[in-house]
Amino acid sequence: MRAFAWFLGLMLVALAAIALFSWPAWLLLHPHFDFPFHRIGERVGMLALLLGLVAVARRLKVADRASLGYGLPRRAFVRELCIALALGVASMLAVVAMMSALGLLAWTRLGSFTAVALVKLIALRAVSGLAVAFIEETFLRGAMQTAIERESGTTVAVLLTAVVYAATHFFASYHIAPAQVTAASGVDLLLGTLREFARPADILDAFLALAAVGVVLGLVRAATGNIAACIGLHAGWVWVMLVTHELARPASGAPFGFLLSRFDGFVGWLVLGWTVLLALPLWRFYVARTARLTARAS
Repeated sequence: MRAFAWFLGLMLVALAAIALFSWPAWLLLHPHFDFPFHRIGERVGMLALLLGLVAVARRLKVADRASLGYGLPRRAFVRELCIALALGVASMLAVVAMMSALGLLAWTRLGSFTAVALVKLIALRAVSGLAVAFIEETFLRGAMQTAIERESGTTVAVLLTAVVYAATHFFASYHIAPAQVTAASGVDLLLGTLREFARPADILDAFLALAAVGVVLGLVRAATGNIAACIGLHAGWVWVMLVTHELARPASGAPFGFLLSRFDGFVGWLVLGWTVLLALPLWRFYVARTARLTARAS
């Protein structure tokens, strides 16, 4: 578990960076950009993780392309990423369709978008989805899963990275209004975020759903030997979610409203159930696909 301890320590350093540097970053950026304080804190933490990852990856000997999940030739990597992106978009659109059919979503903002604005929104959220997927998959299914797998095996690596993946989605979830930002707001942001974990019943559905997604991505990484498909699936899921968040809101008083989490109004019991159903077919698809591609190359 030495590898996991290194990555856990890196995440603690990133949390400390949020507490210490979010306010200075706010002073630097807020006069020029209308970024919310929690978003700046989140970016500070991600930057600390990125800088620390370089050192930790070298220490654990996972800094090479293959260990980070980029061992495929570029053309094959892009092809596998695009196939997975299509699968991710299609599978998440199916979830959104189920939510709409059950009356869980109110598409209140859709009518306010012109065709041009809608296309722009979809394009920008695609970029956001890819950026999030590249960063998180390189860290989790790339460096972290590889390092833990070498020490403790695939099962432990998949489960531990899935738990970390789920937990990180609750960081910077505490919001501070611009007028209330002070020199102590970095610490307040961190403490407010950690309070989410003091009420586990409130986040249980979202945490389990995200952990299940993390397990699926870990299994795909293990089956393929790289993170191309992980990035594509992750980006496709995030892309659809971000667009849906912009266009719809959870419908108040819906009979099946409990299927959406109170955490973000999306990832909850319905997503958990769909992810569990999707896990085995998706894993089998990538096991068979990897076998075919390997046989073709040999």
